[in-house]
Amino acid sequence: MTTDQPTATRVSRDELAARIAADIPEGSYVNLGIGAPTLVADFLPDDLEIILHTENGMLGMGPKPAPGLVDPDLINAGKQPVTALSGAAYFHHADSFGMMRGGHLDVCVLGAFQVSQDGDLANWSTGAPGAIPAVGGAMDLAIGAKNVYVMTDLLTKTGESKLVEQCTYPLTGVGCVTRVYTDHAIFDVTPDGFAVREAFGDNTVESLAELTGLRLREAAASASSTGQGTED
Repeated sequence: MTTDQPTATRVSRDELAARIAADIPEGSYVNLGIGAPTLVADFLPDDLEIILHTENGMLGMGPKPAPGLVDPDLINAGKQPVTALSGAAYFHHADSFGMMRGGHLDVCVLGAFQVSQDGDLANWSTGAPGAIPAVGGAMDLAIGAKNVYVMTDLLTKTGESKLVEQCTYPLTGVGCVTRVYTDHAIFDVTPDGFAVREAFGDNTVESLAELTGLRLREAAASASSTGQGTED
């Protein structure tokens, strides 16, 4: 399905990152995937203890450094410079993957090419010639984290929905996605498919259903899928 949408119906990447940051409970251990999800680190509240993990071997990662204060030895999995908070720890890559696979992360935030209404995630390859040859750590995060948040645009550059009935790209994980944060709206993954948790701008459940071609419903006001026993 292709369509042109006015800018007023979308939020910026920074605004979306701030919205995701606001949904992460205090005390959480969190991994931010490569790309847009790394922006979330810059919007985490200073007065809350949220501990960031990076798969290349660091726990206690802080936001990006100020200009002129880059330490080339401090990088995230996407090779971007980061900072270390007081009490940060460094460890072997294998130990880092043990944390990811062992269910020790409360939340991970990943990008996506497609998310199915059953919560399947495709985020590592479109199957195009020359695409990267392997899924990498995204698979371990998708199956190991207690909650998987996806941060992505709702539509591709050609206007096709990234929320789909069934993924057509190679899968990263099956039934693993908890919630999808897009530039148009936030969607919960439920046993009955996608539920619109929050619509941005002029978007409505009806207009989003038209954009995605999916049957959507409005999420219950008190629904919480963080697994932390809190209400928004």
